[in-house]
Amino acid sequence: MSFGNHEIMSNPRADRVRDIARLSNARERSKRGEFLAEGPQAVREALRRHHELEAAGKTGVVHTVYATSVGIGRLEELADPNNSDLVRQVTPEVLAAMADTVTPQGMVAVCRMDVSSLEDMVARAPRLVAVLCRVQDPGNAGTIVRAADAAGADAMVITAGSVDIFNPKAVRSTAGSLFHMPVVTGASTEDVVAALKAAGVQILAADGYGSFDLDELQEESVRRRTLASGAAPSIDAVETQDGSGSQGDSETQGSVVVLENPTTWLFGNEAQGLNDEELALADARVAVPLYGIAESLNVGTAATVCLYASARAQRRSNR
Repeated sequence: MSFGNHEIMSNPRADRVRDIARLSNARERSKRGEFLAEGPQAVREALRRHHELEAAGKTGVVHTVYATSVGIGRLEELADPNNSDLVRQVTPEVLAAMADTVTPQGMVAVCRMDVSSLEDMVARAPRLVAVLCRVQDPGNAGTIVRAADAAGADAMVITAGSVDIFNPKAVRSTAGSLFHMPVVTGASTEDVVAALKAAGVQILAADGYGSFDLDELQEESVRRRTLASGAAPSIDAVETQDGSGSQGDSETQGSVVVLENPTTWLFGNEAQGLNDEELALADARVAVPLYGIAESLNVGTAATVCLYASARAQRRSNR
């Protein structure tokens, strides 16, 4: 039996199958610079990014897609002649041996890690960046990547000490968003903040005990836009207690936050949040108000709220 120019892979104990399965291991991924993307959405976006890069004269991200006959029927891109060199048909038993999930969705792609350098990211003059500081859960990391993509962020930074964003669970949680924007990995939070501050980007820390209230910042953004009557936003901003607006502590008094300005958000560890050193790097600490009796928000939820607040303010200022 064959599919395209290749025999259908049917031996789940073959060396190639075992080689692909080893990409579930972080050390193997790091050594080879490859990772697994499972399921229709991830594979579709990987292929889209692959052809986008090749059209620009660059190396694509997809090495090979392995799919069952059912999987090929689920995703029309897999039957596209333009992808024939990238697709290998396998039996369900082979796919099960390759994939990280217990019940794979009919396809898995072996992809090249397409990461950006910190210097390249800053050179693109980003207006909205999400930085993960010691975030450990792959589901949370993937959720924040997806939220950043949906909010129109220009880049993601996964700092040293955070979960591997190419972990299969993290990749699945991004729902394909990992292929939509530049991703910087392994940089220190200090280096990231220093580079972005030098480029004129304000640094905001998402902190439940922050001196600034996100709702008030959004209201001030709307007020500036209204007063400007279509012109550029005024320089007015919410200030700490020695100015006007939210009361602040000694570390943030006198700080000015303009939500529509180029912004980087720092998001911290699930259990501990941002530590003192990370908080000290920020220009301001911003709290998402809680109206109910919940003690706190999950970091993925908090990140979504913060990123959308910035995105909405920036979009208003550009109209």
